[in-house]
Amino acid sequence: MTILSFFTRASSRAFNGYPLSPKLLLLSSLSLSGGGVVAYSESQAGVSKTSVQTNEKDRKKKRVVVLGTGWAGISFLKDLDISAYDVQVVSPRNYFAFTPLLPSVTCGTVEARSIVEPVRNMMKKRNGEVRFWEAECMKIDAANKKLLCRYSVENNSVGNDEFSLEYDYLVIAVGAQVNTFNTPGVLENSHFLKEVEDAQKIRRSVINCFEKAVLPGLSEEERRINLHFVIVGGGPTGVEFAAELHDFVKEDLVNLYPMVKDLVKITVIQSGDHILNMFDERISCFAEQKFCRDGINVQTGCRVISLSDKEITMKLKSTGEICSLPRGLVVWSTGVETRPVVKDFMDQIGQCNRRVLATDEWLKVKGCEDVYALGDCATINQRKIMEDIAAIFKAADKDNSGFLTIKEFEDVIDDILVMYPQVKHYLRTKQLRAVTDLLKDSRGNHRDEVDIEGFKLALSHVDTQVKNLPATAQVAAQQGEYLSQCFNRMNQCEYNPEGPRHFKGSGRHQFRPFQYKHFGQFAPLGGEQAAAELPGDWVSMGRSTQWLWYSVYASKQVSWRTRVLVVSDWTRRFIFGRDSSRI
Repeated sequence: MTILSFFTRASSRAFNGYPLSPKLLLLSSLSLSGGGVVAYSESQAGVSKTSVQTNEKDRKKKRVVVLGTGWAGISFLKDLDISAYDVQVVSPRNYFAFTPLLPSVTCGTVEARSIVEPVRNMMKKRNGEVRFWEAECMKIDAANKKLLCRYSVENNSVGNDEFSLEYDYLVIAVGAQVNTFNTPGVLENSHFLKEVEDAQKIRRSVINCFEKAVLPGLSEEERRINLHFVIVGGGPTGVEFAAELHDFVKEDLVNLYPMVKDLVKITVIQSGDHILNMFDERISCFAEQKFCRDGINVQTGCRVISLSDKEITMKLKSTGEICSLPRGLVVWSTGVETRPVVKDFMDQIGQCNRRVLATDEWLKVKGCEDVYALGDCATINQRKIMEDIAAIFKAADKDNSGFLTIKEFEDVIDDILVMYPQVKHYLRTKQLRAVTDLLKDSRGNHRDEVDIEGFKLALSHVDTQVKNLPATAQVAAQQGEYLSQCFNRMNQCEYNPEGPRHFKGSGRHQFRPFQYKHFGQFAPLGGEQAAAELPGDWVSMGRSTQWLWYSVYASKQVSWRTRVLVVSDWTRRFIFGRDSSRI
């Protein structure tokens, strides 16, 4: 063994098996976490203080940078063949959080550390090298394929906090931030429920409200105000928090603070006509009836117009009347908006007039090469079938007769269904069994052939079924998994494309477009009851659904460590109750 090879192996062991050249840079973020850059501390000879240089030896591998460690980013990393790329991860959070259980953290049903998994633990299990940088991406320079990042944790350590990174492929998965709709006083006087830190703050604040309410010298009205908990937003997060808080109060806190047990009030304010309005109507009605029985006040048709340190001001949509409510703790859960770094990027690529970053059906950012966006930070701009109707007709009309026969239409049906998922939704809505039923005449009779005008008329209403995907963990995880499969087969599909045909050109698309599969959604409603919307228009409500919720959420944990911790937390709560310590 030469001296050079000895020192090479020794240095590799010193850096835990990570070679001295950078690997794939991966930037990705949770839907609940802030967008940014993941940090991995790695000493390297010849690396400047402000930029990460790539060794010429590894320039053969494409550099992939993923922003964020949320559902989208972690799902992408989990299935990516990291031996084929130079991978780095950038995020301001050095952990992945199981965000659907955040409402449970607010009341101590589940501990915060039970739902988080360190990113380094997850990367260590991969058969390859992924470097992690704990930092926030401040700017994306799309023209030069560079990123400006900053270490965002306040400390007294020496060295420059800013550095730059170069990429060949960029995966943006930075999630989104809470949307305040520019409502005055929201940032200063309310809590959000988007991050693990938010849930911990709410937990401390709830205990603070009770401790303050039992102090001597307070009037009964002052105690009532301190114990008036207001949730703005009747979506899944707001409803689940209200249910968790009600259980916490009724099962634990009334025994610890008996003198104020009759003064607690929980109010849910919803601008729409019903809470959980994205669920089946049966679930919305069931949730409202249960909250009414539990004493949770639900105010629908109300829009919050301001929030002060003492009261919340609302406008009733039906009458236009403005009223105010004295309040204690306020949790704001009304939706999400784009993060500043993504807004700046959108301005660079000509998407400044959009609210969300737009991608095509393959999750590639429109107007920018080699950049992909997943999860809450982006939306798929689904192509309309009427935009391509002439090209589809021409491609199907093989004999150029000017008429499309049923046989010719059947030859392109599979490609149409893959390329335009709204066709399948339209068929389901109209209860049509086959796509060829679209070509029936106005009386419902089959036609042997149609001309271009008849073809346009048959598909003219299909695009009404184009729908934006919801900003949920389920969507983000599926997008991350899909994109990793595309990256793994990129070279293979370049020569053997597997996607649908190009109706406006020749050949086929390289990959099949992303298609979301909905596996259902849950709404825990407290009192060991839950509601679920399952595939096939199935609706389940009650105690049995709550146990289904337990089993599904336990199985969806990203590691056996968190799975054991979560189940043990549920067991502890059943036996000993929730912990009310303000830590």
